[in-house]
Amino acid sequence: MTRQFIPSRVFYEPSALHYPLGTNLVERFRKMGIPVSETASHNRVTGIPGKSPTEMYREAKRTLVIGVRRSETFQSCKPSAHFQLPLVTSCPGMCEYCYLATTLGKKPYVRVYVNLEEIYKIASNLIQQRLPEITRFEGAATSDPLPVEGYTGALKQTIEYFGQTARGRFRFVTKYTEVEDLLDAKHEGHTRFRFSLNCAEVVAQYEHLTPPPEARISAAGKVLAANYPLGFIIAPIFRFPGWQEAYQRLMEKSALELAKRAPSGWSSEQLTLEFISHRFTAKAKATILDVFPNSSLPMAEEQRKFKYGQFGYGKYVYQPEDIEEMRVFFEEQARSYFPRAQVEYFI
Repeated sequence: MTRQFIPSRVFYEPSALHYPLGTNLVERFRKMGIPVSETASHNRVTGIPGKSPTEMYREAKRTLVIGVRRSETFQSCKPSAHFQLPLVTSCPGMCEYCYLATTLGKKPYVRVYVNLEEIYKIASNLIQQRLPEITRFEGAATSDPLPVEGYTGALKQTIEYFGQTARGRFRFVTKYTEVEDLLDAKHEGHTRFRFSLNCAEVVAQYEHLTPPPEARISAAGKVLAANYPLGFIIAPIFRFPGWQEAYQRLMEKSALELAKRAPSGWSSEQLTLEFISHRFTAKAKATILDVFPNSSLPMAEEQRKFKYGQFGYGKYVYQPEDIEEMRVFFEEQARSYFPRAQVEYFI
């Protein structure tokens, strides 16, 4: 199990103090007795200890940086949404396979952004440009925003912002379970609350400092009872001896929990499912093996197929015949346990 994320150290950009949230966060962490220091930029933080890559990585995961998000553009976010919505970067979890190893490197410290109203203004402009179409924003493209929600309140504020937005929709995904503060948010059905799930074998071996799958499934039941649109991302999917049985148990437990928690009139057609097979880049592999030198992740390039991704760098994916077997298996599982759910994609 996990407890609330308590950083070992906090840095802040001076400009963050121009925003009430930035001032409140700095004051709160100081009152908690956590060392708080100024940094020139949230993109270039020095002063995180560690003599080895493993130590630097672990200490970065215990570091929180309070910053201002200055870019006036949002990146695309296929296939999940039209655009990313940057609220947080990184998370305190230590998943060995994390795809952010490609972009965040060996010191993936946690960043929160305090200029929320400016971020919403950019989102509003993008919504206006795409009218009358609905525009979807992904709040967890480069992060898991839930572990810091108890400090920032940014998720709840964002959920309620989109609850008042006619043609904008919000979605985010989490591995964490501290959902209570979000259950009474005025979401108006405009936010899809998704949980990243994996079988117990994968969570125990690779997803360090994250809740077990049973706890995530229980949290999903609470979210469903609060009438949020709900989704599951099964990711990353690994092939190992007994993988079919392991993932079938996961799907079965999920279906049983939702059946217990579902509000009156709920149907699995309101549930979305996303399936993502394991993949890695050469850069991520190098970083992972520096940080986790004894990792047993399956990253033999000769056993994979090389494929270019949407951001221009190549990745190693399972062979086509393996992907097809996995796709057929998970489509069968979806039909068995969530017969009316919408399978958004399998990649």
